[in-house]
Amino acid sequence: MIVDAHHHLWDPTTREYPWMPPALAAPFTTEDLRRETTLAGVDRTVLVQTVSSAAETAEFCATAAASDGLIAGVVGWVDHTRDVPAQLEGLAHAEFLRGIRHQVEDEPDPDWLRRPEVVAAVRSARGLVVDLLVRFDQLPGAVALVDAVPDGEFVLDHGAKPPMGTGDYEPWLVGTADLARRENVVCKLSGLFTLEHQELLGPAVEHLFTVFGPDRLVFGTDWPVSTLALDYPAVVARTTSLLEPFSADEQAAVLAGNAVRTYRL
Repeated sequence: MIVDAHHHLWDPTTREYPWMPPALAAPFTTEDLRRETTLAGVDRTVLVQTVSSAAETAEFCATAAASDGLIAGVVGWVDHTRDVPAQLEGLAHAEFLRGIRHQVEDEPDPDWLRRPEVVAAVRSARGLVVDLLVRFDQLPGAVALVDAVPDGEFVLDHGAKPPMGTGDYEPWLVGTADLARRENVVCKLSGLFTLEHQELLGPAVEHLFTVFGPDRLVFGTDWPVSTLALDYPAVVARTTSLLEPFSADEQAAVLAGNAVRTYRL
């Protein structure tokens, strides 16, 4: 079994995506996803938010409910400065909402996750995984948040996008290692093939393997963003090849079991 624990859907004809480059400005639908997952042998997925929109969260939960079991869970957006349960009152198909995410990497403040209102909101989100989309310089703030909410469950998206080939790589190494010491943090092997300096990816991935271990890594394609570099089956195949140092049981955990456990799929 393979679970894609990180992908998106969108339609630029009905919603604005401020971050989106022109190369991605086309609709990507559930049927597109179904075609790609069938080709790649992926059984279930987790659909992740793309914009700061409560309406999108509601739409994604409805999309999951109508997907005939393909989309097993949703990581939706909520305002991370307000009480989370109050924001989710009346949400239809709420049983599909397994996590929440804010695009923290777009916040200029490296200490945004330390803000008291953010800590209080995350603390209120009991029963939901908190996906952390952060820059390397926001990793200390992520550590502070995890320490402030020790009974929370957290997932580091895209391995915090290792800034390979730059002077920021050493702080990334230190920051990810520090975050990995918190056992309630899982790391997604996702969004890595679109980063610059692909020739340096091997050591970065080995670092994530070392600090998180195979029991706290989950696989995600980051499709359709990943199409900037590789098609969907190629992302699955290349990730599988990266897992060759692991045993068969460890590979199965990274490709499916850890996501099932983390997101309660």
